[in-house]
Amino acid sequence: MKIFQIGAGGNVGRRLTQLLTSRGDTVSGMHRAPDQADAIREAGATPVSGDLIDTSVDELANLMNGHDAVVFSAGAHGTGRDKTTLIDGKGLEKAAAAARQAGARRFILVSAFPESERGGELGDDFEHYMRVKKTADVYLTRTDLDWVIVRPGLLRDDLGTGLVTAGPAVEYGSVSRDNVAAFIAATLHEPALSRQIVELTDGDQPVDQVVAQLAAARP
Repeated sequence: MKIFQIGAGGNVGRRLTQLLTSRGDTVSGMHRAPDQADAIREAGATPVSGDLIDTSVDELANLMNGHDAVVFSAGAHGTGRDKTTLIDGKGLEKAAAAARQAGARRFILVSAFPESERGGELGDDFEHYMRVKKTADVYLTRTDLDWVIVRPGLLRDDLGTGLVTAGPAVEYGSVSRDNVAAFIAATLHEPALSRQIVELTDGDQPVDQVVAQLAAARP
């Protein structure tokens, strides 16, 4: 499978690249910052320069041509409301339109758990982020792409166990970035898991088993 990653230089993106290339997939990793290219290359992907803010849908589609799937894990990461809107929100819309134009029908979006960080004091910017993420989810569900939306719990850098809990609604908890990457890699290769929103935390079931169960439960 040939996969186009948006956000390949991120913590989940690099882990995902390593898993995909180790199983024989070919990965193109889009990055905005020039200094991310080496890290993406070291993870096993081909670096591709692109910017969700300035790059047009046609330009993104040209980059995606020849790929089977797109993984979107990009984010503004606290750089301000405007960039949150343009990257997490409008950027997702651009990417979805480009994937459709390029014929990359499989589209995996890394989103946000609805209960994420609730009860804290993260302020209006975080609430704006959550609203933008929800609107992006809604947008993707209304496309005709073969989409899956993954909503991970509180992300941690602990070594992944390969054991998770996942479903359309699960109790809020934490999840290692290793396990998120493993779940996405398995989902990409399970075509029957499609057009579902999946909440994900660390748990007690093997990733491949959970993905198979979700695929079998598809209406």
